[in-house]
Amino acid sequence: MTDSRILVDALGRIHNNLRISVTDRCNIRCFYCMPNENVQFKPRAEILTFEEIVRFTRVAASLGVNKLRITGGEPLVRADLPELIGELASVPGIRDIAMTTNGILLADQIVALKQAGLQRLNISLDGLREETFERISRRPGLDRVLEGIFAAQRAGFEKIRLNAVAIRGITEDEIVPLGEFARRHGLELRFIEFMPLDAENNWSDDQVLSGGEIREALENAFGSLLPIERTDPSQPATDYQFADGIGVIGFINPVTQPFCSDCNRLRITAEGKIRNCLFSIAEWDAREVMRGGGSDEQLCELLHDCIRAKKPGHGIDSPDFVRPERAMYQIGG
Repeated sequence: MTDSRILVDALGRIHNNLRISVTDRCNIRCFYCMPNENVQFKPRAEILTFEEIVRFTRVAASLGVNKLRITGGEPLVRADLPELIGELASVPGIRDIAMTTNGILLADQIVALKQAGLQRLNISLDGLREETFERISRRPGLDRVLEGIFAAQRAGFEKIRLNAVAIRGITEDEIVPLGEFARRHGLELRFIEFMPLDAENNWSDDQVLSGGEIREALENAFGSLLPIERTDPSQPATDYQFADGIGVIGFINPVTQPFCSDCNRLRITAEGKIRNCLFSIAEWDAREVMRGGGSDEQLCELLHDCIRAKKPGHGIDSPDFVRPERAMYQIGG
């Protein structure tokens, strides 16, 4: 009999990893995530309050969730974010809090975030040339991202990952420089295949620069990459170590090598919709329960309903794939 205190789906996947989007707003406009102009953000009154986020997290933690990742939009545009981090860190059962950020506002907030209980950082860095940065983000700011990375190191963060979205025709020339940068500064680098979650619906599979191609480019530049045994089978990346022992690199290949069979993640959007997959076309409304006077038990049941409905995989590689109507910034990475 399934333990009703944990979130387990029909395939036996136990879900202990919650991604919390705290806002759909952002200070840049990366084309793989957002439209360039006339973005329709959710009214602030529809966004979950800190109290609601903490309540939802407490309920999720009672069902076995112990890892959190704070996302957006850009989470650092949400006012008083360290306050929320501190409250989440005090939730019984939560043992790991990470954040994904574009890094532009990081230098100013990093000390407060560390003191509040943030443990790990993923910082988006798709290229090291301003031309590439602005072509993707459609805004300036590379220098501020780099400043944020170094500020995080000075603040004492030892687990800093750089996320680089790989896009054919744009980022090929950034692969080796990013590898050199990560090795030189003691950072872990992860390349992520371009996914069909752009707001302007311009994605096509011929834009996918595969993890296999990136690995070949890196090996040509630095020598063999040696596979690292997975300590966590649910992690989305396949990790390698450079043969000379300097640095770790990972590949997240959702298009060419889906990793759905070990997925342990669920998401809640900034306005309180629970999603069991990044590519889900169904959502469960936690905000409606909380603002309608619903009980924690009702939230538990909502979470179980969501996880029980999870499909075996996202199906990007299937002819029956249905693209989500919402773009990445509206879902939360």
